[in-house]
Amino acid sequence: MSENQGGLYAVIPAGGSGTRLWPLSRAGHPKFLHPLTGTDASLLQATVDRLLPMTDAAQIYVVTGVSHAAAVSRQLTAVPEENILVEPSPRDSCAAIALAAAVIARRDPEAIMGSFAADHLIADGDRFIEVIRQAMAGAREGLLMTLGITPTRPETGYGYVQCGSVVGEGPVLAVEEFKEKPSYEVAEGYVNSGNYLWNAGMFVWRVDVFLNELARQQPQLHSGISRIAQDWDSPAREDVIGEIWPTLPRISVDYAVMEGAAAAGRVGTVPGDFGWNDVGDFHTLGEVLAADAAGNVVVGNDPEASAGVMLRESENLVVVPTSGRLVAALGVRDLIIVDTPDAVLVVPRDRAQEVKSLVDELKATGKVSYI
Repeated sequence: MSENQGGLYAVIPAGGSGTRLWPLSRAGHPKFLHPLTGTDASLLQATVDRLLPMTDAAQIYVVTGVSHAAAVSRQLTAVPEENILVEPSPRDSCAAIALAAAVIARRDPEAIMGSFAADHLIADGDRFIEVIRQAMAGAREGLLMTLGITPTRPETGYGYVQCGSVVGEGPVLAVEEFKEKPSYEVAEGYVNSGNYLWNAGMFVWRVDVFLNELARQQPQLHSGISRIAQDWDSPAREDVIGEIWPTLPRISVDYAVMEGAAAAGRVGTVPGDFGWNDVGDFHTLGEVLAADAAGNVVVGNDPEASAGVMLRESENLVVVPTSGRLVAALGVRDLIIVDTPDAVLVVPRDRAQEVKSLVDELKATGKVSYI
């Protein structure tokens, strides 16, 4: 085993612009940099804080884009500068996670690595740590582990993992198949069967096992990442990454590795029940943050933000005040109101998922300054 036996290397892919949280989340300042946790911490800072009980800041890596690297560095003062891995352009999650795995493998060839999204909320930190420890036990046995979430409703916005038999002594279950986002009827069947978990996109594995599986299924991606990692600590790093990165396939780790590994019986899961939420849209944010007696949620921990909101005879609103202007609402309910310096969004809470279509339209019409 490695010299760091038992220790976890935590990798946080911090990309994506969170288009369903527009106009708060923008390409230049995406959702993981915002304090949407009900505290002063950004989603990214909260992710790091919840991992610290089981790792050290020196073993936390963040993979992020060129335009976010400085902000990430400013927010994570305890994480060493060299652990912020900057990808020259977005190539989806597989290249980002594989780069981190290859860099960690140079330092500790049999390291156990976990990959945790930068923009999730988790209510029960102790239970979260317990589930990761269980997943690490499965990873030591050579399984690629995914953290599955016990579903609380037939959710159509998430992918699912289909569970098989218990592996060893438990609580690890074999994963038979990854399932795409289902229709409501299919999701209902999944939840009622008790054999399906939400796919939270969080993974734990030994880096050597993951890199071997990457080589088996994605040889081109593996060979490109290997060349970059080989020159990672040399003066040639910038040239090599500049040459190879744009040639890497743009593919998610689920498609690239996990689905094929599951078919080969190499994936396990541990059911997690720790108050997980992916903060995908403003309606969801309204459900997880504290509301007043009328069900209204004002997002932002700044007392001045709440002071700049006047709600009368209004219920179940989600208000996001960031412009410094007064936001006043009278006699309305079930709305999302987002006020930023250059854009205002008003949408019914039950159509929160559709905000992404506004961003698509802005792109299509060339109004990129708003994105």
